[in-house]
Amino acid sequence: MSSSTLRPRKSVTARGIAVLAASTLILAACGGDGDEGDDGDGAAEETTEDDGGEATDDGSEATDDGSESTGGGEEAGGGTDPGAPEAGDRDLVLKVGTVLPQTGALAFLGPPEEAGALLAAKHINEADAGITVELTLGDSGDPDNRAYATTVPQLLNAGTNVIVGAASSGVSKLFIDEVVAAETLMISPANTAPEFTTWPDNGLYWRTAPSDLLQGEVLGNLIASDGVVNLGILFLNDAYGTGLEAQLTETFTAANGTVVASESYNAGDTTFDAQISSILAADPDAIALITFEEIKTIIPALESAGVDMSSLYFVDGNIADYSADFDPGTLEGSKGTQPGPALDDTFLTDLNTVWQEHSGEELADLNYAGETYDAIVLAALAALAGNSVEGPEMASWMQQVSGGIGGGEKFDNFADAAAAIAEGTVVDYDGPSGPITFNEAGDPTEATIGIFQYDENNSLVRQN
Repeated sequence: MSSSTLRPRKSVTARGIAVLAASTLILAACGGDGDEGDDGDGAAEETTEDDGGEATDDGSEATDDGSESTGGGEEAGGGTDPGAPEAGDRDLVLKVGTVLPQTGALAFLGPPEEAGALLAAKHINEADAGITVELTLGDSGDPDNRAYATTVPQLLNAGTNVIVGAASSGVSKLFIDEVVAAETLMISPANTAPEFTTWPDNGLYWRTAPSDLLQGEVLGNLIASDGVVNLGILFLNDAYGTGLEAQLTETFTAANGTVVASESYNAGDTTFDAQISSILAADPDAIALITFEEIKTIIPALESAGVDMSSLYFVDGNIADYSADFDPGTLEGSKGTQPGPALDDTFLTDLNTVWQEHSGEELADLNYAGETYDAIVLAALAALAGNSVEGPEMASWMQQVSGGIGGGEKFDNFADAAAAIAEGTVVDYDGPSGPITFNEAGDPTEATIGIFQYDENNSLVRQN
């Protein structure tokens, strides 16, 4: 074949059965980072739990129709259980500041994340449960425009109790030490770089998005189950891109695939011809794209090179609705992964309403909206449980209110969980982003990775 054209996907029968199964990951052992439509074609999402043991496979299979597989695991734990909260009324003011992308390479993630923050603050304040959230929305920008360098000091100087952000792992690395030094709680709704698991954060850093150890495994098995034998990878050379590329490569190789070319680029690059030429020269069956907004330049370049556009795979950093960006049919058939379960209709309606009230616009994407919402709810519940908005005190309750320790009573909304805390009850909050269940390193040990496919309009359809 021509080096500028990808071969069609091979059938699963020709490739052999590749298992797309939920498995137990060693997340805890590392130390202690579109429109979600429904086409009714059966579940194609993976939910995993981590018990800190050896990585295993439960043997279940998900065929190409996307049937759901679920792996088991014991309740995460290992942290110090603070015990039951003291019963009684609270009168707390929780200052929350977001450091999320209003500008820069991840700006498309800003609206859904900020909408999640606005909705969480609204629900918490409406509950009248002894805590009031004062929310300030701030820009993280990216490593080039460095908006975070202004936003973070302003928030800390204003006495902010909780920093929510950043979205980019690479950006979080640039200010996490500053937040930790200020003894302020920091929760990212979207950091997935594995290195945060062992970051020296004094217990102050948490994330509601799973490590790329999980997304890389799901993506690698998805690509293998589609019959791909030879894979090319284009990835961003930062904490996010290198971590996800490494796990994708490991998983795909373990499924008897071969990564024939893996090319990186640096933040700020505007041309990708050299990387694309190198990948196509290796004659891959498919290409995985681990990028941010540079994808809008990369897609036309791939199309001009004659690539079969249905043989592309996207990740959370670039999976979005491109119906307004490319000609109809450009991405039809290509696939991608995104952490988080499908959001229910009530939450979606509330999310869109609060964003329209704030911006006058509708949400085009929903990436990490649920994770941002849950980050603020968990912080508020931790503040109530400890009757304090001080960073270290809230941090000491974060694992318990998520269900990671304590064996608490399950709640799926802030108001009921807050009322239970006032009665001295240990709570286990499960929100729109899933069970979460923090381990002592601040990582969620249960997560769902959604699998999506692009339709003829370049819009995302969740396969569930």
